[in-house]
Amino acid sequence: MRKLIFFLGPAGAGKTTLAKAWARHHGGAFLDMDTLLRPAAETIMPLAGQDPDDRDSPIYKTYCRDLGYRITMDAALENLDLGLDAVVIGPFTRELSDPLWLGNELSRIGATVSDVTVRAIFVYLPNETSYQERIRARGSVLDLWKLEHWQQFSPSLLPKEIQWNIAPSSILYLDNSGPPSSDKLKKLEQFILEN
Repeated sequence: MRKLIFFLGPAGAGKTTLAKAWARHHGGAFLDMDTLLRPAAETIMPLAGQDPDDRDSPIYKTYCRDLGYRITMDAALENLDLGLDAVVIGPFTRELSDPLWLGNELSRIGATVSDVTVRAIFVYLPNETSYQERIRARGSVLDLWKLEHWQQFSPSLLPKEIQWNIAPSSILYLDNSGPPSSDKLKKLEQFILEN
């Protein structure tokens, strides 16, 4: 059965790194919201008189956030409709709290959780310091706003509960402390393939 695999969680948790490790070994359409939205954001933000590298300010959220999720999910749904697996990466902060969101998305292609295997991996770190260290270490210009406005940004790091209408066995909360490891990939494989 086709799979819709979400790698969710705050900035710096390592969801993209884990998703890439998964995709290298198991394939599937790799759909990172940051990558898919980047060309649009780099056009829209300057038109609004804003920094093209901003990915976190209230202005970015007003002009680009929902567009990014729509682009990402449209691409995921198109792949699922073709019978392909889709690996989707993004925070999905607002969407996680809506029990109906996933079902509504799948209904756009006439699908349900009965005919698509959904796996949701919420990737997190144990504390705020760990996030800050990892975000600094990756050295991305897209993180400058986060670091310069840490008090405003840091509430987004709080743990979130996935409230979608899927079986609890379809959800994994993964502490991604420390470096990438074969143990983490093995845990993902067990959850996604054997569950």
